[in-house]
Amino acid sequence: MADKAEFGTEDLRAAAAAGILTESQASAVVVLAQSRAGKRLAQSGEDEPFEFFRGFAEIFIAVGLSILLSGSLALLSWVGLTSGLFLVVPLATSGVVWWMAGYFTLRRRMVLPSMILAAAFGIGLCTFVLGWMAQGDFPNPRLMLIYACLAAAAGMGIWYWHFKLPVAMFMVGLACLGALYGVTLSTGVVFDLQAGRLNFGSLFDLRNSPDFALATLIFGIGAFLAGMWFDMRDPLRLGRHAATGFWLHLLAAPALVNTMALTLYNIGGAVGMLSVALALAFIAALALIIDRRSFLTAGIVYIAWVISWAIRGDSHGGFGQWIAILLILGSFITALGTWWIPLRATLMATLPDFPGKSRLPPYSETS
Repeated sequence: MADKAEFGTEDLRAAAAAGILTESQASAVVVLAQSRAGKRLAQSGEDEPFEFFRGFAEIFIAVGLSILLSGSLALLSWVGLTSGLFLVVPLATSGVVWWMAGYFTLRRRMVLPSMILAAAFGIGLCTFVLGWMAQGDFPNPRLMLIYACLAAAAGMGIWYWHFKLPVAMFMVGLACLGALYGVTLSTGVVFDLQAGRLNFGSLFDLRNSPDFALATLIFGIGAFLAGMWFDMRDPLRLGRHAATGFWLHLLAAPALVNTMALTLYNIGGAVGMLSVALALAFIAALALIIDRRSFLTAGIVYIAWVISWAIRGDSHGGFGQWIAILLILGSFITALGTWWIPLRATLMATLPDFPGKSRLPPYSETS
């Protein structure tokens, strides 16, 4: 007698991806099944649902698309900025990739080719706006950058609305960040960048570069809130909303972590390092609560700084101390990744109820 095939979360995720069920319907089915079982089960896998490609066929097609689009860029350089074709080529390219996405994204549901086509569409719009303003004798390069980024953000927003491609929201965020930087980037910072004297540590310091760093912080908070909005619409992470949340948190994490950690680090001395350590502990707890590893990934460098300071103090440190730093850092990251689920379950069970807790990803209840 043939064994019965078990129907599980992966089947519901596939049904949601294929458009047979919506994410909310798939989530409702799982919640109903778990409530009938009398408990809320943990997710079947430890990983955040995410994929770049589903097979080598996608890689092969992506290589072909990359070569094809490289030809479009080469054509732009050949016709020159002053030619009228400079405006026609990016617009035509954007139209062609939109048409191609109808096949590769909507019909074939290919991940990597869809990413390349979405990026090409945004770059095409950005290039068209830059070329149009350059040919119109538009004198202000900062305004050119702002308008081009806003056009790309609007275009990628339309792309996300039409094709429902999660990575398109990541590109919307990048374009918005570029527009923000165009507004806040001071002439002095631009001069330092051109001269090769840009101080990364001061750039994201709320005290030394308040406009630039504050823009980064505001962007990070906005991306985080948007990511949480998508996450809470799909707490079981079955489909598009969770994948969109993943990409938004990937934007939010470095923006928030860099601004917080570098501002505190630049205080200097033991006070600065202890402040960074406390901030990293808060970020680690937040990452566990929302079940997003990107925040800790963005903080690995700063974790290394804290471990290094604890081991070698203010000295340069010998070779043996640097080996110890690498071993401790590697062990910490590996252990955190290995026991992520039980650590999260313990933390979530310890925390009292708070608004939205029930809409976060499920966790294992401990006795």
